[in-house]
Amino acid sequence: MQPLNNDPIVAIATAPGRGGIGVVRISGTTLGPFIYALLGRNLVPRHATYLDFIDQNKQVIDQGIAIFFKQPNSYTGEDVLELQGHGGPAVLQQLLKRCLILGTDYRMRLAIPGEFTQRAFLNDKIDLAQAEAVADLIDATSEAAARAAVSSLSGEFSRHINTLATSIVHLRMLVEATLDFPEEEIEFLEKYQACNKLDAMIFGLEKIISQSRQGMVLREGLHVVFAGAPNAGKSSLLNALTGQDLAIVTDIAGTTRDKVSQVIHLQGVPITIIDTAGLRDTNDTIESIGISRTWAEIEKADVVLHLIDATNPAFELDNKIEVKRARQSRVLQVFNKQDLLTDSSHVPNDAISISAKTGAGLAVLKNKLLEIAGWNPGQESPWLARQRHIDSLEQSRMHLLLAQVHAAENDRVLDLFAEELRLAHECLGQITGKMTADDLLGEIFSSFCIGK
Repeated sequence: MQPLNNDPIVAIATAPGRGGIGVVRISGTTLGPFIYALLGRNLVPRHATYLDFIDQNKQVIDQGIAIFFKQPNSYTGEDVLELQGHGGPAVLQQLLKRCLILGTDYRMRLAIPGEFTQRAFLNDKIDLAQAEAVADLIDATSEAAARAAVSSLSGEFSRHINTLATSIVHLRMLVEATLDFPEEEIEFLEKYQACNKLDAMIFGLEKIISQSRQGMVLREGLHVVFAGAPNAGKSSLLNALTGQDLAIVTDIAGTTRDKVSQVIHLQGVPITIIDTAGLRDTNDTIESIGISRTWAEIEKADVVLHLIDATNPAFELDNKIEVKRARQSRVLQVFNKQDLLTDSSHVPNDAISISAKTGAGLAVLKNKLLEIAGWNPGQESPWLARQRHIDSLEQSRMHLLLAQVHAAENDRVLDLFAEELRLAHECLGQITGKMTADDLLGEIFSSFCIGK
């Protein structure tokens, strides 16, 4: 993300394509003169005004509603103008062009991805965790994920982080005040129950970590690749799990030439399933390309679901798939067509036996995928979380545990105790953005859509 300035910015805030309503959003420190030049009138803040949108030739572009939000009572903390018209691409582009031409005198420019939300963060309207929740809410693919994203956006996650951070700061103040009176160190630890308070902080932090791991699973889910020999039943299993006829199923080997992808939700957790071409030696050029893509998908997978025909399990390329076990433990053996078996003694104990045709064993398979993802069915996360949140929480816990060591009787060093508390506090600050490097901000906001 490029360095930003305080110039007014404008962008189409609604998704590309046709729709009943389209929104053009403008944000800047002082939009009053621009608004009058664009609309020929001043607007009452937070009141909807129905009017014509006129181009430079006095021709009507569209009829719609203009709403002005006066700083600081706006999304970005600056003056914000929203022009709500009809959602046709041509209409919105004309309206955007008109704003940019007229805005030349005010140094107005097109917003870059995430710039509106970044300005909201920089103007203290939201913290960094809430800003990320904006993108997560837009990307949510299940009701559970959307609820958790709304919770994060409302500040639920941040409140837990800030409460813990406040406790750490309070203990830091007591410790650092005592450093000037070394003869009272032991009395301090006992009088203020420093060790008990530290234990409570660690307990609270571990609870936040557990809930955040659930939130990360809910946000990221699993990338599952079906791999195996032709006619092992990969396409049938895809259709069975999704409840749709997405993949063509025949007895002819090599029917699937390219990957078929679909997202399903198990207890709100998004599972991206990739059905791939069957692995075999072939002289067919097109099928060979599909097989090469299968191996590429296997390398990228979170979980390789190794599907095996239980009626004919001997297949030399199966060993190549199992090599993944040496590099990645998430290779799940699934023996299909159990409905055709009279003897299942050759199915390994750690494998799952199913029938894509009858649905037998599918519930076990789904639960296993959730287990691999780390999902706890009895604990729905109250917020979404990202890997960077988990990393910061883990680092904070490490520093609190070290502080615990320095507070112990056999290694009581209060200056190190205070330093570890400081580092633990900094790690929590990275989550909400109170202590965050600029390059991380650029990486986070550049992933947003334009106009948000």
